[in-house]
Amino acid sequence: MSDATPPAPGPDRPREEGLVAGGAHGPGRLRALTAIVLDTLEDAAPARGGPLPAGGPEAVARNTLARFDPVLPEEGIGPESALGDLVRAVAEGAADPADPACVAHLHCPPLAVAVAADLAGAALNPSMDSWDQAPAAGVIEEATTAALARLIHPTALAPDALITSGGTESNLVALLLARERATPGTLRVVTGSNAHHSVHRAAWMLGLPAPVVVACRDGRIDPAALDDALAALAGAPLLVVATAGTTDEGRIDPLPEIARVAERHAARLHVDAAYGGPLLFSERLAPLLAGLEHAASVTFDLHKLGWQPVAAGVLAVADAGMLAPLSLRADYLNADDDTEAGLPDLLGRSIRTTRRPDALKMAVTFRALGRRGLGGLVEHCVRTAQEFGRAVDARPGLRRRPGDIGISTVLFRPAAADALPDEAGDAVVAAVRRTLLAEGRAVLGRALAEDGDGRRRLWLKATLLHPDAATADLLPLLDLVTAAADRAAADHAAAEAPAAEDTDAPLAERLSP
Repeated sequence: MSDATPPAPGPDRPREEGLVAGGAHGPGRLRALTAIVLDTLEDAAPARGGPLPAGGPEAVARNTLARFDPVLPEEGIGPESALGDLVRAVAEGAADPADPACVAHLHCPPLAVAVAADLAGAALNPSMDSWDQAPAAGVIEEATTAALARLIHPTALAPDALITSGGTESNLVALLLARERATPGTLRVVTGSNAHHSVHRAAWMLGLPAPVVVACRDGRIDPAALDDALAALAGAPLLVVATAGTTDEGRIDPLPEIARVAERHAARLHVDAAYGGPLLFSERLAPLLAGLEHAASVTFDLHKLGWQPVAAGVLAVADAGMLAPLSLRADYLNADDDTEAGLPDLLGRSIRTTRRPDALKMAVTFRALGRRGLGGLVEHCVRTAQEFGRAVDARPGLRRRPGDIGISTVLFRPAAADALPDEAGDAVVAAVRRTLLAEGRAVLGRALAEDGDGRRRLWLKATLLHPDAATADLLPLLDLVTAAADRAAADHAAAEAPAAEDTDAPLAERLSP
């Protein structure tokens, strides 16, 4: 047998040894491949030339597909070439949140230390659904969730927290837990018009009645309107969902007043603090979340103001007993006798089965920076937003939404849009955003919000999450917006001039780049 010719490569034999990332020899192989990734990433940003590629969706699709056609070739081209091609495609075609001009969404540039930790997690690939797949990773998750639970519910007797994929899953699980504790009758959810869409989707997914929506003032729930809505639902089990950091404006609902109203009507309180929760890291900013301690459950994200790679969501509860409905037995994962013998049961820690070790990158970041370091980064973003808002106020061609700045979100619009009727002005704002996207020069968001006169208008949105971008790095955005607004206003004037031929075409289309 020792003299036999080895079998030729085939479906039952890999073409080369050392394919996996783990084990004794995996890191060496991974080191060589990682070097290709890092070199390609380093080259791609200058090649892209801005915060996102120019040309719009068609150009991006064409350029991206050209690098990996066919997707599934008959014969592979090898890991080095495949990595080089695809990483270059995704990097040159990225909307890069590390670029100061990429400020549209709650989409942060991840910290290098968190990305490095995520690489380790990917290489080891623990699955967080049973102890024998994730012995140490399970310990890290338990310790990390315990620390977050104490941060969010410092006075609770038995707080706990779960790792989720983000705010949408956290809100879904919060409504699920509230539904399971609702007696007698069907749970009624009451929330503000400022609530994240995931609250409504969660109610639909769980077979609950559509949430009752109460009015907001200045982007925040009106406690008096909430009081009236809860009184009208007297007798039903109630869940109030408040928001600490709205997606469009960064507004924080008046949590102390909401908590008092909820208690008066025997309603449970859930707070969606996916955006604002990390304010707790800062001693100076934590008071903005006063009242959060009264919530039965809290959504908290670290892939926003926590600078973690997606995904890094958390759902914290004031009482660990609330999590009991998630308990589940699957003999191959958490058999009774295994649990009795001391093997930890991980299956009841999520509505998912297979899960990545997302707590690892959080734990590494916490250890690396500490609460003070994280708080300093949060304060930097809040301070930068205030400075950016003042810069907008100082520009004659721009106007900021009246009122205070919400966390690190600044809404503004060109004055040229204000000189037009509402619909035409909003079309100019939309055209400015799309023009800068198509040119690859800036990624600004959009938000409909009330103006000082009470009318809803379209605003450009800058969500500032960069942990070390200075205000000076952001000022060129204002020049880009002003120039694009002048062009959009001129296009509008030309289109409206002498009885434009195509007056049936929507103005937004006529102003599209």
